[in-house]
Amino acid sequence: MMKKIFVACGSGVATSQTVASKIGNMCEDEGLNVSVEAVDIKSLESIIDQCDIYVSIVSTGANNWNIPTISGIPFLTGMGMEEEFEKLKQFIAQ
Repeated sequence: MMKKIFVACGSGVATSQTVASKIGNMCEDEGLNVSVEAVDIKSLESIIDQCDIYVSIVSTGANNWNIPTISGIPFLTGMGMEEEFEKLKQFIAQ
């Protein structure tokens, strides 16, 4: 079954697109069956129930949704990226 991953940043444009494509490529390299979508943080609340894993770029405080969440920042900076990707892979495998 394909897992849906949403990436959201403040504007839903540049940053989330960058992270989404990076994660998409990394998952593709590993042969993981996912769809990665950059979404607008304002519309996130109305569509969050459609996604399996959320990648957060802005700290929205506590995770209000009961879904697995990882940080998108490491995919931008490269610092700690492997660890976050490992977490992501565990969520995908669930």
